[in-house]
Amino acid sequence: MRIGFGEPFVGRAGKLMNMAFQALGMKREEVYIANIVKCRPPANRNPEEDECRACMNYLRNQVILVKPEIIVLLGSVALKNILGKEYGITASRGKWVEKKGIKYMPTWHPAALLRDETKKIDFIKDLQLVMEELNK
Repeated sequence: MRIGFGEPFVGRAGKLMNMAFQALGMKREEVYIANIVKCRPPANRNPEEDECRACMNYLRNQVILVKPEIIVLLGSVALKNILGKEYGITASRGKWVEKKGIKYMPTWHPAALLRDETKKIDFIKDLQLVMEELNK
């Protein structure tokens, strides 16, 4: 296994995400993956609000440089920090949100799929919606 400094999704959740990409006919190298925070919080906990705020300018610059048409928001932390605190992952997943010319698809974080396998079907369906949009 190749683990690089700061490389996102390298553990079990990353393996699951790679399998999802493969099932959809994609390669991980074909997507740009970025985290809300640029360093792992202690004990792999969710980042706190101040940690997220500290990294947002870096993330904004990544988006400016990459110029994505679609951003897939993996989980509640990404959803709330990008689209706003009023969004909840359960109600938002699988539904397109468009802001400033970018389409966002919220879905489950791969770690959530490891805790609850019933979410895998929704996750794959959400990624299929993304693929359909990319193929238009």
